[in-house]
Amino acid sequence: MAIKQITVFLENRAGRLLEITQLLAYNKIDLRALNIAETTDYGLLRIIVDDSEKALAVLKESGAIATTTDVLAVAVPNIPGGLNTLLQVLANANVDVSYMYSIFGHADENAYMILQLADADEVAGILKNKGIVVADAQKLGIN
Repeated sequence: MAIKQITVFLENRAGRLLEITQLLAYNKIDLRALNIAETTDYGLLRIIVDDSEKALAVLKESGAIATTTDVLAVAVPNIPGGLNTLLQVLANANVDVSYMYSIFGHADENAYMILQLADADEVAGILKNKGIVVADAQKLGIN
């Protein structure tokens, strides 16, 4: 159930993120989610795209330092407390979440959270047993 996230190392300078998004746009790669974390020397751009293999190839061809990581996309009811329910299930199962961010909007009545975990398959099983939907690539419209 894991999906591919691409992490791109960005030097901290004006316009670098624009260069990456222009490269993706030029190659008709659609962003589904985006997260940026920074340090004093560089940034980490984490993205989910509609075609991760193509995006990774295009990024590396351009000279960008990019890697892929397996993450889970988990449905969260778009209601007050929806995220709290997910976090309670994870806490009760003693699951450590390395980081989390949201994915862009969807037509159904759920929000989706991207979770990076030590064992995505194990956590997917825990969540499914509690009735929580773990989205696959097809559900999110990605290859």
